[in-house]
Amino acid sequence: MARISILSDQVANQIAAGEVIERPASIVKELVENSLDAGATSIEVEFKKGGSNYIRIEDNGCGMSKDDALLSLERHATSKIKSASDLNRLSSMGFRGEAIPSIASVSRFLLQTREPESKSGTELLIDAGKLIHCRECGMPPGTRITVWQLFNSVPVRRKFLKTVATESAHIVHHTRLYALAHPEVSFALIDDGRTLFQTPACPKLKDRVMEIFGKAATGNLIEVNEEESGLRLSGLIGAPGHSRSSRHEMLIFVNNRPVESRTLGYALIESYYGHIPKGRYPVAFLFLEMPPSQVDVNVHPAKREIRFRNEASVRGFAVRSILKALKETVEIAVGPVELELRKANRLVAQISTQPVHAPKEISQTESSRTRAGSSPVTRESPAREGTEHGVPPVGAPVEGPPVTEAATPSSLDRSWQFVGWAQGELALFDTESGIVLLDARAAQRRIWYERVLIAYGNQSVQSQTLLLPIPLELDPVSSAVLSDNMELLETYGIIASPFGRNFFRIESVPTWLPEGDAGTYVSDLVDLLRRGDLSDKNKNANEDLLAKHASRRVVNGTPIPGDDEIPSLLDELFETKNPLADPDGRPTFIEIPRSELNRRFHRGSVDSHRAEL
Repeated sequence: MARISILSDQVANQIAAGEVIERPASIVKELVENSLDAGATSIEVEFKKGGSNYIRIEDNGCGMSKDDALLSLERHATSKIKSASDLNRLSSMGFRGEAIPSIASVSRFLLQTREPESKSGTELLIDAGKLIHCRECGMPPGTRITVWQLFNSVPVRRKFLKTVATESAHIVHHTRLYALAHPEVSFALIDDGRTLFQTPACPKLKDRVMEIFGKAATGNLIEVNEEESGLRLSGLIGAPGHSRSSRHEMLIFVNNRPVESRTLGYALIESYYGHIPKGRYPVAFLFLEMPPSQVDVNVHPAKREIRFRNEASVRGFAVRSILKALKETVEIAVGPVELELRKANRLVAQISTQPVHAPKEISQTESSRTRAGSSPVTRESPAREGTEHGVPPVGAPVEGPPVTEAATPSSLDRSWQFVGWAQGELALFDTESGIVLLDARAAQRRIWYERVLIAYGNQSVQSQTLLLPIPLELDPVSSAVLSDNMELLETYGIIASPFGRNFFRIESVPTWLPEGDAGTYVSDLVDLLRRGDLSDKNKNANEDLLAKHASRRVVNGTPIPGDDEIPSLLDELFETKNPLADPDGRPTFIEIPRSELNRRFHRGSVDSHRAEL
């Protein structure tokens, strides 16, 4: 008896739907692509309950005849290509002919379409892949597709859908992408009868960005427009200093197709080196145009990822183009004072050899007296003072477990003599066994990390109610994530409430967080939630991650300790559980023993030679 059999068309379509249709947003993506390929100049997207119950896509494109409408339900039926060689000349969004039969196989599907020259349209109703009826209908030229009861025929797939807010956010995100890619097409997006945005055809990309993301989003954007060897890069990128905590606003399009490209993504990040802080990401709406034969768009079932024929040349061109735009922006901003700054820098270099952040000068007499026998830095802890907050204020000693003898190196036994500063943030100490370089920033991060961690562990995080709530605008996906995790963030001292579509008001923040950093800090936490790094399933991991994040933000906003604060800094550092490293594992200090110094200066051999003489 034969074990191998041919799957039915219905089962084959449902399997294909598993690759193409991941969630309701996938349906919107595929059908909007079909509308664009049909030459539509107006597209309307409507959905309800996150798209799982109802989706409607209507356009004014070329429409289809009755025969073409029936053929569109067959797998791999397409008008975009005829042979394999056509894959090297693709200029359309879709081409594989899988979208409509895949969607129809896992939903109740209504297709209504009419060509401009036809007097009536065609209506097809399909339920879970089965044709219910085919008849004439009245409608304007174009195509209207309505989808109900998504995944009712495969209920297991429904269990993997997220909340209504999350699924709605993904639909909004995909619609925005195609609205950005085609500013010449008017778009309307309707959620449960409420119009989220309705934008007319726009002459420029900047106008479309303003229509969709608001006027504030365009204030820090600069234009890119470069051509080279058949490649053209255009669009808008963030000005130097303008960044985000995640890659979510790095939007890249290749031949007007929204894609995920590591080549272009890394080129964008590399170009901003030195223009934005480390760990931050640029804002970009970048469009790359190139010959279709030089890019493969058929490497992913949902056509999200692409592959370039010559990755190196594309990457190099992108880096050069972005760097040129950034350089021109910097020159325009700095031009009037650039000459005077250069003169001043040369003058400073000639008359000063002291570090920029060095504290007060120490005379040779004082320095000699200090090395000869002045009292070293005292490490007696100051008296503890009570605090009304869950986390002590900056400069207050931390209450923590006593440091065991093994945690404190013997070479630090009250014998450190502060000498001065090196490289701005390195405190230099003379000890009985050598010299020590202390990274003041790393020490502060270790202290603050354990302060916040102790507060989280004791569930004693105190939040301060803001006199004036801080407004926060997020993209649809981030907005849904924040709405779903408000209770989780509240346990860590952050209270935010909805204030309109994709708008929130930050009403309370932890006592250690400056009010001016509240908006950025909450946005960063939302990005952590989106990436899955923060969740309500692992309390210890959450506390560790948030404590690390908090320590970096607090320390970056505080000045370097002064000379008189060094004793307190050392006291607090060596009261922590691990004074040897900061929260990220980098050393807080390094010691160069006397033996190493002698070896470097060849003191041992010289002294022995003198003894022989």
